[in-house]
Amino acid sequence: MQAKQPVLMSMGLSFGAALAVAIATLALAGANEHGTLLALFLTARVSFVLFWLAYAGSALATLFGPTFQPLKQRGREFGLDFASAHLVHLGLVGWLCWIGAAPGLSVFVFFGIAVVFTYLLALFSIGTLHKALDRRLWWLLRTVGLNFILYAFAKDFYRDPLAQSWKFNLVYLPFFGLCVIGVLLRLVAFLQGLGRRDMTVRAG
Repeated sequence: MQAKQPVLMSMGLSFGAALAVAIATLALAGANEHGTLLALFLTARVSFVLFWLAYAGSALATLFGPTFQPLKQRGREFGLDFASAHLVHLGLVGWLCWIGAAPGLSVFVFFGIAVVFTYLLALFSIGTLHKALDRRLWWLLRTVGLNFILYAFAKDFYRDPLAQSWKFNLVYLPFFGLCVIGVLLRLVAFLQGLGRRDMTVRAG
């Protein structure tokens, strides 16, 4: 039970931080369409930072050593923090629909898939369910799920930089850049792992 408490506390803090951002934004900008879209913009970035740490933490530890080992060790925790904080974002989507400004069906379908992956991964990270899942299925779910979620974030963050103002690019492109960096980190870490395995096989 004691081992679970830090994780639950971290999830609660992540949810609380996202909720505070949402409430403050709605209070200052209004609970209308404009204010809700701004709150969605900000809470998406809170969620993304937590997701990125879960996505790239292990690769950072593999490539750059012990300095980043705490990120690798807390990968599951960051993933659960992301799932917890993202509930606030989903609540804002519900509010947007309630006030009559619902996004199109294609938006719901695409980002809905990312949401399903988010909470499937959170569900199967629970000890009992995780142990019941075949290792290969967990690897497949985790690989496909994490990369689809990252793709959903990248799609949301990317706008044609040549068609936008510098202010617009300033708030969108850094997050898109982190998406690209995350993929490159995991790819290089994966290739490095293959290289080490190959050397081990040859040495044996």
